[in-house]
Amino acid sequence: MRRQAVTSSNISEVGYDENSRTLEVLFSNGSLYQYFDVPPQIYAELERAGSIGQYLNANIKGNFRYARV
Repeated sequence: MRRQAVTSSNISEVGYDENSRTLEVLFSNGSLYQYFDVPPQIYAELERAGSIGQYLNANIKGNFRYARV
């Protein structure tokens, strides 16, 4: 999956695969997580968020299945 760099104190890169609806988040500490069944609109909102980390915590963590890769 191709990821893009983001401006965030805790997140380095994010990527999204529309076919599998998988969001991939690379944290600044090197941890890589995949979140499953994420709708495209949620990823679009994440990209536009003023704070990627706050959006992730408020709208993605705890709402979607995930795995550390």
